[in-house]
Amino acid sequence: MQTRQIVQQMEKQLHLDTFLSIENVSKVYPTPNGPYTVLKDVNLTINQGEFICVIGHSGCGKSTLLNMVSGFNQPSGGSVKLKGKPITKPGPDRMVVFQNYALLPWLTVFENVYLAIDSVFPDKKEAEKRAIVRDHLALVGLTEAAEKKPTQISGGMKQRTSIARALAIRPEVLILDEPFGALDPITKEELQEELLNIWSEYQCNVLMITHDIDEALFLADRLVMMTNGPEATIGEVLRIPFPRPRDRERIMEDPRYYDLRNEALDFLYNRFAHDDVA
Repeated sequence: MQTRQIVQQMEKQLHLDTFLSIENVSKVYPTPNGPYTVLKDVNLTINQGEFICVIGHSGCGKSTLLNMVSGFNQPSGGSVKLKGKPITKPGPDRMVVFQNYALLPWLTVFENVYLAIDSVFPDKKEAEKRAIVRDHLALVGLTEAAEKKPTQISGGMKQRTSIARALAIRPEVLILDEPFGALDPITKEELQEELLNIWSEYQCNVLMITHDIDEALFLADRLVMMTNGPEATIGEVLRIPFPRPRDRERIMEDPRYYDLRNEALDFLYNRFAHDDVA
């Protein structure tokens, strides 16, 4: 009896800790040649406050999976749940930052962020909404660029604007689809550091697609590695053991860093290499 109670308590605690769950998810698209299965039997449990990176070759369904978390797409089988409730549509509790920024070019930096706040919190006072915009632009270092339009700022500044817009409505899940893929290496490292600082302050969950193993090892609590499509699934999950806050130079001097890097490289380029990879 005592053992059964302990097991029940452990199961209850696990349920309470589970924030986002992906359960037996599959995604099938109809085609002229018959059904095409993009994802099959995908299972992942994410706890409150985790930073998760997803990596895999192009065409393995990474974006499809994140689109189901964001609510833009629905699974053909299985379920995606946030705090125990199925995700059926987009919502302000889940915000997406895209690689192409998705800013409205006719609006200023300030107005792009303001539009999101006004849409989600229309009843807030004007002064409060504008104060939220200013606070979040300051958070990403864009106070001086507030009145500029997207065509007048750099790629890094555009991505900072996208992150500020997403965070300004206080989402529970921040979804990042290769947000730094188009940036130069120096700007990329600066924004990685900035993202970690913001995540540490907000403690929202982050689910991020990347093709950069080093980026994932620096940012993530766990690295989710996808097998190749069709019928892609989660092949392996690496737990990143480095303590926080993280120092890039210290991590790269740690022998475990290269063990993890080699394991990820072996997964991608040996065990699940694309046909066109030598």
